[in-house]
Amino acid sequence: MRKIGLIGGMGWASTELYYRYLNMGVQKRVGSSCSAPILMESLNYCELSRLSTPEQWDHAKEVLIASARRLETAGATALMIAANSMHKVADDVAAAISIPLIHIVDVTGEKMKADGIKSAAVIGTHNVMTGAWFRQRLVRHGLTLAPYDANRAEAIDNIVYDELMQGKVTEDSRRTMRTFITDIAKQDVQALVLACTELVMLVDPDANILPIYDTTRIHVAAGVDWILGDAP
Repeated sequence: MRKIGLIGGMGWASTELYYRYLNMGVQKRVGSSCSAPILMESLNYCELSRLSTPEQWDHAKEVLIASARRLETAGATALMIAANSMHKVADDVAAAISIPLIHIVDVTGEKMKADGIKSAAVIGTHNVMTGAWFRQRLVRHGLTLAPYDANRAEAIDNIVYDELMQGKVTEDSRRTMRTFITDIAKQDVQALVLACTELVMLVDPDANILPIYDTTRIHVAAGVDWILGDAP
C-alpha cells in the first residue's frame, strides 16, 4: 500500500471523518486486520478560519504549502487536503510539491460526469457556494450549476463554524438542512453537491429525495484508490 499525506485540522471534526473513512475504506477492500498508511498534519484552524482578504489567503497558501512539503519529505506519496474551502489554493500547493494532489472538486466532478449528471446545485459554506474557483472547476466536468442562495449560505456558515467545527450536532440544524435540501429538490437540477466536509455530520447522502454527491466520501474513495494502487 502507498502512504498518503493528509492536511487536516480545518476543522478537526471533518479530519476525524477522513481518518476514519480512509481506514474503513482500506479495511473493506483488503481485510479487517488492515489499516491505511497515513501521514497526517493537523493545522491550527485559528489561523485559517473565515478568510476574506487576499492577504489572508496568501498566508493560508503559505501555511498549506509548508505543511505539504513536510508531508512529502516525511514520505507521503500523494496529498489530500481535508477541507473544500482550502482547495481555493490547491493549485499553488500542488505546484510546490512533486507528489500528486488529489483535488476534491475534480474527483467529485469526474464521479458526477461518469454518472451522467448534467445539472446540480452546490451547498456548502459561503466561500465555497459563492466562489468562482469552486464553481468553474466543477463546470469543467460538464455540469450546469444552479444559482446559489446568499441567505442559505449565511445560515450554513453559522451551522458549520459555530457547531460542526466544534463537534456539535443539533436537531435544529439537522432540520434546517432537510428544509434546504427539500427546497433545492424543487429546482430544475438532477443532483446536489454536498460541498462541505462537515455537512455529512448532519446530512445522510443515501437518504434524501435528491441524489447527493458528498465531496468527503468521494474524496476519501479517491484516496483509498491511491493507497491501494488503483489510481495512476
